[in-house]
Amino acid sequence: MKTVTDYFGSMVFDDRVMKANLSAKVYASLKKTIDEGAQLDIGVANAVADAMKDWALSKGATHFTHWFQPLTGITAEKHDSFISPSPDGGVIMEFSGKELIKGEPDASSFPSGGLRATFEARGYTAWDPTSYAFIKGKTLCIPTAFCSYGGHALDKKTPLLRSMEALNKQALRILRLFGNDTAKCVRSSVGPEQEYFLITKEMYDARPDLRYTGRTLFGAKPSKGQEMDDHYFGVIKPRVAAYMEELNEELWKLGIMAKTEHNEVAPAQHELAPIYTTTNVATDHNQLTMEIMQKVAAKHGLVCLLHEKPFAGVNGSGKHNNWSISTDNGQNLLSPGDTPYENAQFLLFLCAVIKAVDDYQDLLRISVATAGNDHRLGANEAPPAVVSMFLGDELNAVLEAIENDTPYHGAEKTQMKLGVDVLPKFNRDTTDRNRTSPFAFTGNKFEFRMLGSSNSIACANIMLNSAVAESLKIYADRLEKADDFESTLHEMIKKTIKDHRRIIFNGNGYDDSWIKEATEVRGLLNYRTTADCMPHLLDNKNVEMLTSHKVFTVEELRSRCEIMLENYCKTVTIEAHTMIDMAKTQIAPAVRRFAADTAKDVSAKLALDASLPCGYEKKLVARLSALAESIAEKVEALEGAMISLHDADDVIAESAQIRDVVLPKMCELRVACDEAETITAKSYWPFPTYGDILFSVR
Repeated sequence: MKTVTDYFGSMVFDDRVMKANLSAKVYASLKKTIDEGAQLDIGVANAVADAMKDWALSKGATHFTHWFQPLTGITAEKHDSFISPSPDGGVIMEFSGKELIKGEPDASSFPSGGLRATFEARGYTAWDPTSYAFIKGKTLCIPTAFCSYGGHALDKKTPLLRSMEALNKQALRILRLFGNDTAKCVRSSVGPEQEYFLITKEMYDARPDLRYTGRTLFGAKPSKGQEMDDHYFGVIKPRVAAYMEELNEELWKLGIMAKTEHNEVAPAQHELAPIYTTTNVATDHNQLTMEIMQKVAAKHGLVCLLHEKPFAGVNGSGKHNNWSISTDNGQNLLSPGDTPYENAQFLLFLCAVIKAVDDYQDLLRISVATAGNDHRLGANEAPPAVVSMFLGDELNAVLEAIENDTPYHGAEKTQMKLGVDVLPKFNRDTTDRNRTSPFAFTGNKFEFRMLGSSNSIACANIMLNSAVAESLKIYADRLEKADDFESTLHEMIKKTIKDHRRIIFNGNGYDDSWIKEATEVRGLLNYRTTADCMPHLLDNKNVEMLTSHKVFTVEELRSRCEIMLENYCKTVTIEAHTMIDMAKTQIAPAVRRFAADTAKDVSAKLALDASLPCGYEKKLVARLSALAESIAEKVEALEGAMISLHDADDVIAESAQIRDVVLPKMCELRVACDEAETITAKSYWPFPTYGDILFSVR
């Protein structure tokens, strides 16, 4: 029987495979490209392509594809076979270095935000050698960047790689100032925890809203939800365990280090967490993870829901982005060590993050903005839309001592006393965790908790890498010119703490008083929706920072703002039309039918005996009739709101109208329909209820 170590990474053209199948010279050259960013030689590319083809064929592959991440939020691939005609009428299997390093998909059919006209079709994919190729099915998948004919990035990988390079450049400047001449590069690393729901295929197929939008647009609160807290970390049901087992196996074959699995808070909700790795690779892996989650679910008669809020009234799903920065020789630059007060290098990198989060809180909010995540942020399972940082008691005390020039005596170690001799004794951590914080320090990394479950993690890490790079640049510019390094360093750390203390909050982020304090006292931003925050991507300070580090061009930023707002508008538009259709053709007829049948029962009852009591039935008929009328009125109002969208001058105006008019009308229609569900006989109701769906997997 094969063990995990036998098949882990078996479908990946990783370092082990390259070392075994490439000459020492080719391998060394390729490693120099991967590790140091050296230019790739075409001769090396040809050798790698040949070895990659032979390896893929040995694994049963027949095709190859340039696997990329366009601005659709999912991945894209066009398959080409390895076959080429031979003179004798047969075929030979070929794959060249040219085919490896460049592809030409049609760029006009992907979102471009005006960068490309429809008739301008040419685009390019370019091999990313820092992310290993892998086999999916019978296809060799080559991770690539995607750009237009004019060289503009049309994907999420390209700006992510640029942001990583910007962070690397500025972090190395700081390390050199501290006397570190051995580090060759600094990389950000990420471990994205992925939450999701599992429901049965039968329930999914019976709900048009789930099929069209990924979330339920109607649904009354079930008798039992998550009130008992009995699902969280509970015993995993056999059907779910079988799913998780196969999911792990498929992920491990692709070298994805799936580590932790458990039940989450809501019924039918679960979580998977990997060991964290280089941000670019982690992003590729997370995209693959979401795809494989859904494919494996289908094999088990299940559907994996990745929407941020598939069910109103129960917890939604997020994706916690555990982010850190380390040197190529393994030094974690966000590790405080035993004496953080004396660790000046750590304090400077910590201050760089604090400054970045405060200066660019709008960009961090923008990076997680989607129509789906708008339903989740601010609810009691997710951080608020206000960005703040949690540092914990020890680091907070360190920063206060520096700011006030007072001694710091260190955090006292407290031994946990559990009252039972047989249980082990251990020291309590010097700080607790804060699950309500959008951006929390968790020992040697930050946990950015605002991402939605369906988000690509690329967007958040692009902004985070870039903002921290800007802080480090400001520090390096000043320190490199300083006459007295030590005193300049101390004053700079002290000033950062003083100037940006407002972003640090260690309390309860769910408390309404915090939102008031954050916005009215501290002056922090509170962009509740995508329509609120997305236009600020083009604020001068954001454009200047992102273009100065060459992460985006001005044109790319304008296009992304346009694309994200268009996605927001299209998403809500599809939801609104789905609501109208379900309410008009299924819900309203069901309510009217039940009311009519109940009225017939009353007539039949009175025909038998006019003295029989019928007060309940009459009230029910009256209430059902009133609700049917209300549903019709609210459908008409929503239809009117949708028609009025055509009058919007641009996508910003359209998104504002959706936020201010369409979404409230959708909410009003839902309230009426959900009330109707609670008094309509189950045999009449056209869809599975929340109770049916959430407890369908047994």
